[in-house]
Amino acid sequence: MKKKWLGLVMAAALVAAAVSGCGSAKDGEAADTAGGKTDAVAEGSEAPAAETPAQTEAPAEQENVTMMLAAAASLENSMVDELIPMFEEANPNITVQGTYDSSGKLQTQIEEGADVDVFISAAMKQMNALDEEGLMDKESMAPLLENKIVMIIPASSGETPDKFEDLLDMESVAIGDPDSVPAGQYAKEAFESMGIWDKINAKASLGTNVTEVLNWVAEGSAQGGVVYATDAASTDKVKVVAEAPEGSVSQIIYPVGIVEASKNKEAAQRFVEFLQGADAMKVFEKYGFSQPAQSGAK
Repeated sequence: MKKKWLGLVMAAALVAAAVSGCGSAKDGEAADTAGGKTDAVAEGSEAPAAETPAQTEAPAEQENVTMMLAAAASLENSMVDELIPMFEEANPNITVQGTYDSSGKLQTQIEEGADVDVFISAAMKQMNALDEEGLMDKESMAPLLENKIVMIIPASSGETPDKFEDLLDMESVAIGDPDSVPAGQYAKEAFESMGIWDKINAKASLGTNVTEVLNWVAEGSAQGGVVYATDAASTDKVKVVAEAPEGSVSQIIYPVGIVEASKNKEAAQRFVEFLQGADAMKVFEKYGFSQPAQSGAK
């Protein structure tokens, strides 16, 4: 009986040992499996990536830019009324602020460090001067427009002059100051070629810009004057009676360029390209400008 009891105890012990060994084997197998996976990742095998919701990166918003334009006074109407609104509509992140005056004054402002991005002069003289001083981005400079100078009288005048020389018979004459106003420089050139500059200069009122000259004649404070054809076309208060004699004046080119110190060169370049495009040129032609013929302008 005692032997039978010992046998049962030994049998139970053997069963327990077997069960314990089986569990250890399973634990070891699990450990090996885990270790194998770790080693595989370490050796460069890619572990399955956890799935995450798709993420779409939002496009970066364009930075708002305010670009400064300095342009000849004769460009103000076309720029303010049509061209700048057209450009800003197509480029909503760019605002164009303009200042309009004689090209000589604008040249001086740029030389003195005015915050200007794009300059449009009414003559090559001012643009070339700034370029020689290293103040313009040479690669951006280009002829943009062509204009003409004309003789005007008040629309209410009963006089019938038909040539530039008729200004000699008038008591009061208005032209732009040749020292700073391109329209005045061209007028002087024309008068010198006709040999009458000294007589005209002796009685002429010199305007600080072409708009001032236009207003003097429109108001009747000057009997006649010389302005750009584009200015004369901007009001019905004056009438054109003559163009400068052929060959008496140089080709009147309006160049455009980006100021070297501009902090907004990308926006400035975009604006210059817009001004040179077909849509902008249609607007310029509406205001009396034309696309420049091939010239030797620098």
